[in-house]
Amino acid sequence: MTPTIAPRVRTLVLLLLAATGLLLATAAPASAHAALTGSDPQQGVVVDKAPAQVSLTFSEQVSASADSLRVLDPKGKPVQSGKPSNVSGTTYAVRLHSGLPDGTYTVSYQVVSADSHPVSGAFTFSIGSPSATSVSVSGETAGGGVVGWLYGFGRYLSYAGFVVLTGGAAFVLACWQRGCGVRAVQRLVVSGWLALTFATLLLLLLRGSYTGSGKAGDVFDLDLLGQVLQTKTGAALVSRLLLLAAAALFIAVLFGAYEKREAEEKRDLTFGLATGGTVVAAGLAASWAMSEHASVGLQAGIAMPVDVVHLLAVAAWLGGLTTLLVALYRAPSDTPVDAAAVRRFSAVAFGSVVALVLTGTYQSWRQLGSWSAFTDTRYGQLLLVKIGLVVLLVGVAFLSRRWTARLADTVVQRAKPQKQRVPATAATADAKGSGGSERAAQLARQRAAVDAAKRKQARDADPNRFGLRRSVLAEAGVAVVLLAVTTVLTQTEPGRTEEEAKAAASSSSSSSSASGALTLDMTFDTGGEDGKGVVTVDFDPARVGGNEMHVYVQRPNGRAFDIPEVKIAFTLESKDIGPLPVVPDHITTGHWSANGVQIPMAGDWTVAVTVRTSDIDQTTVSKNAQIG
Repeated sequence: MTPTIAPRVRTLVLLLLAATGLLLATAAPASAHAALTGSDPQQGVVVDKAPAQVSLTFSEQVSASADSLRVLDPKGKPVQSGKPSNVSGTTYAVRLHSGLPDGTYTVSYQVVSADSHPVSGAFTFSIGSPSATSVSVSGETAGGGVVGWLYGFGRYLSYAGFVVLTGGAAFVLACWQRGCGVRAVQRLVVSGWLALTFATLLLLLLRGSYTGSGKAGDVFDLDLLGQVLQTKTGAALVSRLLLLAAAALFIAVLFGAYEKREAEEKRDLTFGLATGGTVVAAGLAASWAMSEHASVGLQAGIAMPVDVVHLLAVAAWLGGLTTLLVALYRAPSDTPVDAAAVRRFSAVAFGSVVALVLTGTYQSWRQLGSWSAFTDTRYGQLLLVKIGLVVLLVGVAFLSRRWTARLADTVVQRAKPQKQRVPATAATADAKGSGGSERAAQLARQRAAVDAAKRKQARDADPNRFGLRRSVLAEAGVAVVLLAVTTVLTQTEPGRTEEEAKAAASSSSSSSSASGALTLDMTFDTGGEDGKGVVTVDFDPARVGGNEMHVYVQRPNGRAFDIPEVKIAFTLESKDIGPLPVVPDHITTGHWSANGVQIPMAGDWTVAVTVRTSDIDQTTVSKNAQIG
């Protein structure tokens, strides 16, 4: 007996959609693909007199609008003058009002990196001496909120639409030309076109709010839309819409004129459709490659065409797989997908996998830069997950090839044409007039329906075809999750950029000023929810006597956040001095300060920081430092 398939299919599809939704919902907002590598004044520094301007240096060029860089006084009032300007290379500055009073000032920035992703952050510096401030920047997250989630969903939908549209059309032309007349296949390819078109329009509307205020009310702001159209990303989205118009014409020919041609005539038209379709598909892929990761950074001229090949290989493999799945389940009994079509797709899939391995290896090297980035950066960790899913997908595909071979060896020509028997009743009734003709037509339709049902039952009872269905369904399930991981990966800061930013920040923080200031960075993990982060202790001038101390607490992604309690203790074990406790005052989000911290004598001091992130989650981290 043939197992019941439909309930299993529905259950598996629901589980895959739930897993994909969970992955997208729990993904962090788009990380900064341009990282802040320096500033003047530096974070947490206390300057004697008010600076004339504040400058920020990023790891790559960014786009800055009129309010991209703000400087706020302790009461939250803006004190910058004019618009930010690009003073040199990747350094951007904004001038300040003259005669600023003493106190703690907050620098808040929100720009768009060269690969189209928003980046935001904030830090503080003080004039004269630190003070309390009413400014809170912990909630400022570029690309977050409802608009950020919708933008991420739009990106996933656009990738899915591209894969189904491109891969489905390629499957029909290269593997199963009879499929151009199958209604289920037609609906699948058209749905891919509709999904990609809808997603592109959605991204175009959301873009201005996504990179700016993040407010849903700004989605239909025509001024913002006009600004978006002048950006590289806006131009790429408009180009994608124009190419989709050409794709619509391609679909109309493929499922219209091409379907109606005879076999001899189809050969000539196949070449033209394949050439035109390849050009349109490459153009659609280029709309991503020319506006995202591949368009900036190392070897951009090589990376963009490599990215186009990578996207086309993904579409040919996963889109063709989806079309094969639909054909196996929904193709009519008189037009079944045959073993030859599956073998041809296996060859296409193998070539796609080879292209993915080659282009993926290059992209991994370009985006990571070191083996350690695989485990030390979020991009590398996601890439490992993607590689694991690809390996799993190849393994399941190998099983599909085995089922295909068995199907080819045991296929029975159940649909061989048979002599039509004309029922005697129909023959005699034909002579009796129109009434008999109607009866004969009705009997013919019933007989055809019964024959079709028998052919479908016989086809579904074939264990080899049933095994192929299951393995292809498993492949499609893994492909759905793989596409979700890829979408999240494209919104994540590349490992090479993240490591370069960490190195620059470490170099900046470990450097001592002329007065002998000391900076210590310590990672902590209290074990509870939201219990991981980095605590930084700035000690100035790090000498015997009174010192000024600043403590900063940041999440692993570099964003400041508050915790219930932080305490410092100094111990000089060689002289049996200490621990000398210090409880700093809270200044602003993620920033504590203490003045007049006394160090009685020079030596190798142990600086211990106790961090409490909840009522029960607490840990102490420490480092040794030469003071005095």
